[in-house]
Amino acid sequence: MNAGTPGAAMSDLKALLPASPDAYPQAVDLVRGLVLIVRMDARAYRAASFLDDRILGPATQGAWMPGPAVTQAARQVIDGKPLHFIFHTGHVGSTLLSRLLDETGGVLGLREPLPLRTLADAYDALGSPESLLAEPQFDSLLDMLLRLWGRGYSSTRAVVVKATSSAGRLAGRLLAASPASRAVYLHLKAEPYLATLLGGANSAIDLRGHGPGRMRRLLAGRNLPAAPLSALSPGELAALGWLVEGLARVDAEAAGERVHTVDFDAFVADVAGGLGRVLAHFGLPFDEALLRAIADGPVPRRYSKAPDLPFPPGERAARLAGSRRENREEIASGLAWLERLARADRGIAAIVEAGMA
Repeated sequence: MNAGTPGAAMSDLKALLPASPDAYPQAVDLVRGLVLIVRMDARAYRAASFLDDRILGPATQGAWMPGPAVTQAARQVIDGKPLHFIFHTGHVGSTLLSRLLDETGGVLGLREPLPLRTLADAYDALGSPESLLAEPQFDSLLDMLLRLWGRGYSSTRAVVVKATSSAGRLAGRLLAASPASRAVYLHLKAEPYLATLLGGANSAIDLRGHGPGRMRRLLAGRNLPAAPLSALSPGELAALGWLVEGLARVDAEAAGERVHTVDFDAFVADVAGGLGRVLAHFGLPFDEALLRAIADGPVPRRYSKAPDLPFPPGERAARLAGSRRENREEIASGLAWLERLARADRGIAAIVEAGMA
């Protein structure tokens, strides 16, 4: 990353903060009390699949700024845009939906901002001895980020933050802190979800890597007959992911009509109709011709996380069919694991029953 002349870079970015998303809060360092502000523009936002360290490079202009200075600048934001969210259970088309919203011309999409993951981890620790933040400090950080995420360009009708899947556990807190915001929550039934995860090229690494955090979230406040991670098969680890993110979705749905739940299989069966319902939920204008043009356009035919790669019609169905053949036993193992836990907990039973219907 190129900070240029540090003082000059910091001064320029600080001046931009209240007025423009061109000064983007890319990272939050809770230990040092600093915020990394980097230079962006509308084209960079549109290109980015992940607003994490993958947007940083030798040519990136940015500077670490003291948290209080960024907070002060955020409180000076005027003309904030409506701010909404996409939450999801992982591998269920959230990046596709975000990119389709980009095509409407009135949405600034923020895909997986890194500070949201920092917020979610900090939220888990709140009230415990190891927490770096007291409740008022957490609330101040959340308010700062909401204000900065809500900045837009002259053509922006709304900003839509697409969260990382694990940050869905923060949905209730985000919606409570931003009462005018609405959210979409994307999910899948259990069997296609397991087939999707188990068919991924790096599924074993991904499932084991996320396993400890998911198990902690599952067992928090529950007495369940769950075997240790070391004893779980890949199918059971995939089922753990589906269940934990499903529990987060149910928690988010407590916000009532502010959360629009979308089954991704139903969405891809009618992209134009599904996109229209999302836009209506966010209070954004559209017409049928625009929806059809977007649905028939290039975005659904490219791999959303890497748009330079093709993803032709029928590709998803072919991959699911292949995974079902190759991972039949593991899918069955994961579904059986869910059924065992459902017998031990009424709340889990309701999620599993709905997810297997």
